[in-house]
Amino acid sequence: MSIDFLISVLNNIENPKKVNRIKASNIVLKQPELIKQLVDLTFEVNNPISVKASWILEWICTHHGINYVLPYLDTFTKGLSHLHFDGSLRTCAKICEHLANNFSNKEENKTKQLLTNDHITRIIETGFDWLMTDKKIAVKAYTMTTLYVFGKYQDWVHPELEHIIRSKVIHEGKGCTARGRKVLELLEKDAQLKKSTNQKL
Repeated sequence: MSIDFLISVLNNIENPKKVNRIKASNIVLKQPELIKQLVDLTFEVNNPISVKASWILEWICTHHGINYVLPYLDTFTKGLSHLHFDGSLRTCAKICEHLANNFSNKEENKTKQLLTNDHITRIIETGFDWLMTDKKIAVKAYTMTTLYVFGKYQDWVHPELEHIIRSKVIHEGKGCTARGRKVLELLEKDAQLKKSTNQKL
């Protein structure tokens, strides 16, 4: 299938209503080679159709499995820092959260096999940029969870995350406050557990 076909499918989406995303996702899933093109279009960051591409990519990752994006992690993680449309930022932040949660799953899975330290570093660095700049509440909410999870594997992340939440993010609206307080509670529990473990050693 040509990219022109995918573009025609995306152009037929009037809005991100569930019915529209389901219809477009089903068309893409019937032609798996379109996934790569969907990822590529998501990161044509100055093209308005990239927002529609990101809607469908996120829907597929959320409802059909994160594995669909795994072959394209280089493109995905390298493109994150260039996103600027609100719709693309929100959907890609949600995909990052899925990647983090899958990576931390106790069960062995493909995300653990294919998500490299370089991929994780790009997600973390972009995530902190998103928290520090003027982004929508949903982007920051997904990102706080992502950074909390990946911070379990990179020691420097949690102290930075706690500082940014306390000094900035928690004051930026109800959605940010609620997620921020939840993440701070998790960080505090982790710190107490670590302290208790060290005392027993």
